[in-house]
Amino acid sequence: MSAPNDAPDDARTAFTALLTEEGRALLDELRDHDPAQELATATRLRRTHAPELVSAALGQARLRQRAVAKFGAEDAYRMFFTPNGVEQATRASVAAHRARRFAGLGVRRLADLCCGIGGDAIALARAGVSVLAVDRSPLTCEVVRANADALGLADRIEVRCADVTEVDTTGYDAVFVDPARRGGRGRIFDPEAYSPPLSWAVTAARTAPHAALKIAPGVPHEAIPEDAEAEWISDGGDVKEAVLWFGTEPGARRATLLPGGASLTGRGLPDPAVRPVGRYLYEPDGAVIRAHLVAEAADELDGGLIDETIAYITADEPRATPYTAAYEITDVLPFNLKRLKAILRQREVGVAVIKKRGSAVEPEELRKKLRLAGPNSCVIVLTRVAGAPAMLLGHPVKD
Repeated sequence: MSAPNDAPDDARTAFTALLTEEGRALLDELRDHDPAQELATATRLRRTHAPELVSAALGQARLRQRAVAKFGAEDAYRMFFTPNGVEQATRASVAAHRARRFAGLGVRRLADLCCGIGGDAIALARAGVSVLAVDRSPLTCEVVRANADALGLADRIEVRCADVTEVDTTGYDAVFVDPARRGGRGRIFDPEAYSPPLSWAVTAARTAPHAALKIAPGVPHEAIPEDAEAEWISDGGDVKEAVLWFGTEPGARRATLLPGGASLTGRGLPDPAVRPVGRYLYEPDGAVIRAHLVAEAADELDGGLIDETIAYITADEPRATPYTAAYEITDVLPFNLKRLKAILRQREVGVAVIKKRGSAVEPEELRKKLRLAGPNSCVIVLTRVAGAPAMLLGHPVKD
């Protein structure tokens, strides 16, 4: 994701100092740094190092610790980050998935426009793709170069500091664009308010044999161009992003679930029929829901919906599918707090996972009122069944 071109010279100077032998040694020393002890650590280090270098190293150490969740410890503690960069960077597992798709399309040279700190460029280079990484922030470009060097990928990643709208991508097999979706007031929801706007990114995508545009998962389906494939990606059950692909399958809708890589593609099925709650309840992955593929998931399960407006699937037989979480249902009841408390008390339930969809009841408020106690556990689903508020009790189906 592109970084704003607003990094002051002193920030670049401080970052450059981290690339020296002294700076790298200081970062190695701070690998297991405890942020709670930062004042004491800073006081100790300033006895032998310049205060500016210590401040920069401590800041970078914090960023590396945050980045472990996205990049893993092995890479994160070798890489360099900016505050915006670590927050907005693509998770390594998602970047690797996208890089595999590009490589599978035969892409060998790619222009990464709005490259941020280089998360996607790194994954692409590791997949054998030569990358032109472009960002308008001089500091961010220095970070990308440092990351390419630190990970042994400098020969595959060319970094250019420029306005992406002025970059000639002629001769590249593919274009990848990750517009900035955050502004001074936080997250941007209007695609035309992205930087650069989605309309520009789509035009740029159409100039190359293949392209991918990273967009927010909540993009309205009507905003998706007819000649684009739309892919929603989740990782560990959390929806991370949506991508518009060009030069693949125009009009296709896909949900990809990482880390396993299962991918569900739309077949234009009608909405499933509503049926009474059966023995099993299936909760589609968020990417499946965002991609409007609940009907395809229900078809795999030979199931129906519990309510025409609720994305819960029900069936009488257990079936293994990567696209849903499964629960065996023991009770289907109209919502009633008094009755729920009595049932849980009788069954000695001390641990409950409370899920909601289509209910006005807040799970944490309900938890306080239930006063759970006992050795047993259950799942409580607050939802609607055939239009009426309901509570479903059950247990996860083990693989």
